[in-house]
Amino acid sequence: MTKETVKGYDCMMTLAFPLALEEQIIDFLLDHPQWVSGFSLIHAQGMGRGVGLKSAMEKVKGRERRRLINMLMHNDNVILLVEALREEFHSIYMAYWVTPLLSFGRVV
Repeated sequence: MTKETVKGYDCMMTLAFPLALEEQIIDFLLDHPQWVSGFSLIHAQGMGRGVGLKSAMEKVKGRERRRLINMLMHNDNVILLVEALREEFHSIYMAYWVTPLLSFGRVV
């Protein structure tokens, strides 16, 4: 695939966060189109030391309701987005990871 096929995107950033922050995170990302042009929201459950079990149901099950957002991005924008997220939310329960994007296209 050529860079033209990938439309300049060179990575995918995944953001994981508690369900309670869903609307705030979505609004935040929509307010920053200079870094994020679109994203996919995925329902997930988190387990382990990095989650904050809040509700009785979560405590009994041992897992937290979370959301994942996948964003195709330019690697140069990742650090800017992470810094803005830290400033706005400052949450130990929010995590992110970045993976290389080898190709992207539409099935048409």
